[in-house]
Amino acid sequence: MTPTKTSMYLAVSSPDLHEFWVGNVGRWLQTKGLHIVLVILAALLATRCINWVAAKIARRLDRGHALVRSEAAKHRRAVASVISSVTIALLYVLVAVDIVDTLGLPVGSLIAPAAVLGAALGFGAQRMVQDLLSGFFIITEKQYGFGDLVQLTATGSANDARGTVEDVTLRVTKLRSGDGEVFTIPNGQIVKSLNLSKDWARAVVDIPVPTSADLNTVNDLLHDVAAAAMRDDRMCQLLLDEPALMGVESMQVDTVNLRMVARTLPGKQFDVGRRLRAMVLESLRQEGIVSPKPHVSATTQS
Repeated sequence: MTPTKTSMYLAVSSPDLHEFWVGNVGRWLQTKGLHIVLVILAALLATRCINWVAAKIARRLDRGHALVRSEAAKHRRAVASVISSVTIALLYVLVAVDIVDTLGLPVGSLIAPAAVLGAALGFGAQRMVQDLLSGFFIITEKQYGFGDLVQLTATGSANDARGTVEDVTLRVTKLRSGDGEVFTIPNGQIVKSLNLSKDWARAVVDIPVPTSADLNTVNDLLHDVAAAAMRDDRMCQLLLDEPALMGVESMQVDTVNLRMVARTLPGKQFDVGRRLRAMVLESLRQEGIVSPKPHVSATTQS
C-alpha cells in the first residue's frame, strides 16, 4: 500500500518538526538575517557620519564671518546641505536593493509592476518633481543661500513670506521671520524671489523738516552726521562708504522730506537705518529744528 501525504506528515514527530523549523530559522538568522541587520546598522551609522560631516563643513564656512557671510559661503552652505540629503537618499536606495536581493525576491519580475507603479505615481507626483527641479535651479543659479534675507512670492498665498533663509533643499525652502515664525515653502510654488541681502544693501532714511528751516543749514548738519557715522566704531563696520544726501525727495504743505541713503553690508540696512535716524534726530534737536506737529481738525455736528 502506497503511503499518502497525510500519513507521511503524521510520520514526522512533533519534536522533529520543531527542530526542523528552529534549525532553518537559526541558520537564516545567522546568515541572511545577520547580513540585513548589519546593513541597516551600517546605513544608520553612515547617515550620522554624513550629517556630522555636513555640520562640520557648515561650521567651517561660517567661521570668519561674524558680521556677514560672503555670497560664496552662503552658496556653498546650501550646496553642502543638498549634497548631504541626496547622498542619504541614495544610500537608503542602495540598502533597500541589497535587502531585497538578500531576501531572494525576484527583482527582475518586479520591473514591470514597478514601471506601472512609477507611471501612476508620476501623474500624482508632478508637484514633487516640480519642487525638485525648481530647487535645483535655485541652487545652481545662486538666487539665494543660507543666511540670506529674502522675500518670496508663492502661488496660492495672499501675502509674501519674508525672513532669513534657514535651510534650502531641493524640495523646500525654510524661512524664519523677524517674529520667530518659520515658513516652509515648496520650491515649485515660488514664483518670485526678492533677495534683500545679496552682495550689498542700501539703507534709505527720509527726514522731514519744516519748510521754515534753512535747507543749507540742514544739509550741513546731515553731512556732519554722515561723516560721524563713518567714525562710529559700530557703524563703520557695517557701511561700505559714507552715507550720501540725495536732496529734497518730496514737499508737503508745512514739511520738506530730505532723503539720505547708505550702502551697507548684506542684511545690515535695517540696523544702519535705525542708527542713522537716531543720529539725525539728535543733531536736528540740538539745532532746534523739529518737525511741525500734525494739524488735528475737529468737527462739530449740530
